[in-house]
Amino acid sequence: MRVLVANIGSTSFKYRLFEMADEGVLAQGKVERIGRSGGDCPDYDSAITRCLGEIVGPGRPLASLGELAAVGFKAVHAGPLTGARQVDEAVLRAMEEFAFFAPAHNPPYVAAMRAFQRRTPELPLVALFETAFFQCVPEPATTYAVPLAWKEALGVRRYGFHGASHRAASERAQALLGRRDLRHVSCHLGGSSSLAAIRDGTAVDCSFGMSPQSGLPHNNRTGDLDVFAALFVMKKLELDPDQMAALLAGHSGLAGISGTSGDLRDLEEAAAGGNTNAQLALDVFVDAARRYLGAFLVRLGGLDVLSFSGGIGENSPRVRAAVCEGLAGFGIELDPARNADARGESVLSPDGAAVRILLLPADEERIVARATAEVIATCP
Repeated sequence: MRVLVANIGSTSFKYRLFEMADEGVLAQGKVERIGRSGGDCPDYDSAITRCLGEIVGPGRPLASLGELAAVGFKAVHAGPLTGARQVDEAVLRAMEEFAFFAPAHNPPYVAAMRAFQRRTPELPLVALFETAFFQCVPEPATTYAVPLAWKEALGVRRYGFHGASHRAASERAQALLGRRDLRHVSCHLGGSSSLAAIRDGTAVDCSFGMSPQSGLPHNNRTGDLDVFAALFVMKKLELDPDQMAALLAGHSGLAGISGTSGDLRDLEEAAAGGNTNAQLALDVFVDAARRYLGAFLVRLGGLDVLSFSGGIGENSPRVRAAVCEGLAGFGIELDPARNADARGESVLSPDGAAVRILLLPADEERIVARATAEVIATCP
């Protein structure tokens, strides 16, 4: 079975083609700046046509489109509708209904899914929602202290995201340590960041709430914020909900604190040059990660594995060291040399340490491919 995984951004289309027999990658590529000046493709229809042209035909991985079993998507948010499921109109409507909570993610995914339906109407499409990994989180951890009717009628609750990345980290940690009974905190740190608490391969908590704007501060998205602070600013500046949502989802986070960039590489360079606001943004980010790490230590009753994934988690020894600083009493201790030299999958803790600290490159596409293959295999 061959599965194409589409990773959709607001102006990008990245893909990987898998042979599921051995999970080998047959092809991969990307189209960027879709619909933007200087870009190669004006819309997702043309980007999909270009993608299929690169993988189907003489000398290509697929001799014909008929060799492709399905297209899988790392979809983000459809509220209570979650899991892995074949894309139909009900799925698309649910994603559109919850687009307010994922404005940078849901609209482009819906656009790409509809484009695939037009371009290849007979080809099955499967959505693996980022919320799926958190379906077993205990109810007290998903329930907000608001009128219960909001949860029951409107779906107001904590969901959790980055599920494919956290699942991949959990499965890889289990394989490396040769055991399933792990108390594991997975840190996916990047332009969008989150921590997940995982017991025996099952998620029991996550730093995200109802939207990907919650939890840790992100590149330009707020992270956790007292709701009354937002209401106060709305009253003072006479902002409507959509205007406030645009500020929180596009002009906040690390970029909002620094006043410049939300990219960690830019912030580290600026901080090294004496920019105090850039240093404050870095400190706020690390503080938030440590706050959730501490909470999840309590949630799990201790820790066996701490892992780092994502663009920051995989590439910033400084952030990893700052997150782990002073935690030797909890068994969390980095080996400085291993941390500094780590490239790709690595062990970052000293030999014999109570808590194994791992660098685990994110492997979300493989998780999506597996879920897609499972859905297709069970479809009539």
